[in-house]
Amino acid sequence: MTIENPTSPAVRAVGPLLFALALGAFAIGLSEFVIMGLLPQVSEAMHVSLAEGSRFISYYALGVVIGAPLFSLSTARLSRKHQLMIFITLFLGGNVSSMLADSAHALVISRFLSGLPHGAFLGVAALAAASLVEENRRGQAVGRVMLGLTLASLLGNPAATLLGEHLDWRWAFACVSLLSLADALLIFKLFPQQHEEAQSSPLKEIRGLANSRIWLTLGIAAIGFGGMFAVISYITPILTLAAHLSTLWLPVVLFAFGLGMVLGNLAGGKLADRKIMLSIFCILAWSVLVLTLFPLMVSSVSGLLLGAFLIGTNLALCAPLQVRLMQVAGKAQTLAATLNHSAFNIANALGAFLGAWVVQQGYPMTQTASYGAVLPLMGMVIFAFALLKEVADRKKSAIGATDLI
Repeated sequence: MTIENPTSPAVRAVGPLLFALALGAFAIGLSEFVIMGLLPQVSEAMHVSLAEGSRFISYYALGVVIGAPLFSLSTARLSRKHQLMIFITLFLGGNVSSMLADSAHALVISRFLSGLPHGAFLGVAALAAASLVEENRRGQAVGRVMLGLTLASLLGNPAATLLGEHLDWRWAFACVSLLSLADALLIFKLFPQQHEEAQSSPLKEIRGLANSRIWLTLGIAAIGFGGMFAVISYITPILTLAAHLSTLWLPVVLFAFGLGMVLGNLAGGKLADRKIMLSIFCILAWSVLVLTLFPLMVSSVSGLLLGAFLIGTNLALCAPLQVRLMQVAGKAQTLAATLNHSAFNIANALGAFLGAWVVQQGYPMTQTASYGAVLPLMGMVIFAFALLKEVADRKKSAIGATDLI
């Protein structure tokens, strides 16, 4: 599918449609991140160690990686309204299953199932949002949808963590389920039945992936975004073992992290509408700097809160990469957009795996950040290849390359 004309009469008021998309992103963000704050409680309830409990995070990410291309291809001929309805309904089912899981094995499976529609929903939602506005505002439109994801960390995640600590962790997944149901109803009501879209097909989408620029962009996301997850996956033991604080501080730390995500997301959306390649490079460099400095910040409450905030700003990378894929994807718009979220969740799994390795080696908890800094550094290497490829392609087509950086 291509990005359709925002002036089409089939497109209704932008605000309510973006709200519906952002609400779905909010529910997805809540499901993805709440397990990180509740990992000790959930692991204890399921009678597994903290390292083994990290499977509840990594298998969700694995579901995203597998589900994004699978669902985008299998629904390629459907309208975006029908795609979004299918994805959010499947997500609802996975979270109800997580809420009812009675063993670690059952919860791992439920988390995997919950992750399957994650990337497909967010990818199609980003395309739908971009189609509602002018080309020079696509980054901000995508940022507004992803604002739901960041607000989940800022407001929903601390609230759900408090709820899970004082009642039971299952209540957090009950909240996600209710939000998913509400979003399904909104999408059904608000989205037009006949949206003017260029029809795609699985074969067209697959053929479009022959473009190496797509894979380089996805590589930046899969590797360069992982450092944040190496830290936030283990934020509770960092809080208690490294900062020597009570878990009562956890919602405050998560709020600081979420605030960083919100501001980073908004900044990333604005940057994406300007110098997109320069934006990607600067955000990767910023990630390396923040992760390197994080271990020096956790010796005090104020330092830990600042560190959590700065780690959250790494989400600025999301919108520029999403818009970059829209620029280079050609006929693989839907598949590339959803694969971007597969790539982000490869980063999630990679970061959680790296953090688990640091913990198992007996290193200080804060070293999850130090080792995590290697990932955005590797992302910068991939970026260098992407930039060289872009310059070479522009020279071949006699287009100037001076506006890239």
